[in-house]
Amino acid sequence: MLKLSLKALVCAVAVSITGVSYAADSAPISIKFAHVVADHTPKGQGALMFKKLAEERLPGRVKVDVYPNSSLFGDGKEMEALLLGEVQMLAPSLAKFEQYAKPMQIFDLPFLFDNMQAVDRFQASPEGRGLLTSMEDKNITGLAYWHNGLKVMSANKPLREPSDARGLKFRVQASAVLEEQFRAVRANPRKMSFAEVYQGLQTGVVNGTENTWSNYYSQKVHEVQKYMTESDHGLIDYMVITNTKFWNGLPDDVRSELEKIMTEVSVEVNKQADDLNRTAKQDIAKAGTTEIIELTPEQREQWREAMRPVWKKFEGEIGADLIKAAEASNKAQ
Repeated sequence: MLKLSLKALVCAVAVSITGVSYAADSAPISIKFAHVVADHTPKGQGALMFKKLAEERLPGRVKVDVYPNSSLFGDGKEMEALLLGEVQMLAPSLAKFEQYAKPMQIFDLPFLFDNMQAVDRFQASPEGRGLLTSMEDKNITGLAYWHNGLKVMSANKPLREPSDARGLKFRVQASAVLEEQFRAVRANPRKMSFAEVYQGLQTGVVNGTENTWSNYYSQKVHEVQKYMTESDHGLIDYMVITNTKFWNGLPDDVRSELEKIMTEVSVEVNKQADDLNRTAKQDIAKAGTTEIIELTPEQREQWREAMRPVWKKFEGEIGADLIKAAEASNKAQ
């Protein structure tokens, strides 16, 4: 009687138990997609849509598990988890990437983009696409940009001119550019996590902040801020990222299909984000707790000129050519 090799024995056991023999690599590729917001947000919906389409189009080959609301890793730990291979996909705010690639700071420059159409043009340009791969030496590959929207300013005093911000304490994300943005108008930036903003404003730890309409409404910031100025001065967007070694190690056909799916999902996510911001602005206005200030073109230009020195300050880190390419996106081709 011939002795079975170990491999043959394993296969025989597999057949006896399941009736089918599987190759060692036949298990579906596992993708953990973690993020820090709720399922009902555009980012949350995008992650779920990616899961649905990936599992439908690559049945048995890919399994996507989505972890919303920091349920797998918190805001401060998720990047480390991605680099260690403990999670395969994230969608952090663009402001989180300055330590991995200084040119990514371009998205924090104040009053760089006139509107979301300009943002779209830049992100689709060779320069914008190039930023997606700018962190691969750190084992981070960008797959897509997902919109949150343009930021507006809030405070408990009206902000119409740059001098109105003087002396106020503004909450900012952990970004060197955003700190300098408020110092440029003689305000005091305070780094604070998103979850602490409502209480910080309520107790006076900070006097104002900047965010998108949808983020303001979802966190009920309009309940503790008397004024919101529609400045559209900066961008809050996300980059969907993956572990480079993981991504490059996927079978070519799987990676190609996932790239197609990500493109489709991104279009829908960005549409939802635009719709949500419009609705949130209307809901804040209806609540009647906050006066919405619309800047005149002249007032907006005053703010832009007051904060423009920030561009020069970070030009060496970001790159003058990249800033020029972003500026050029304000003109429709």
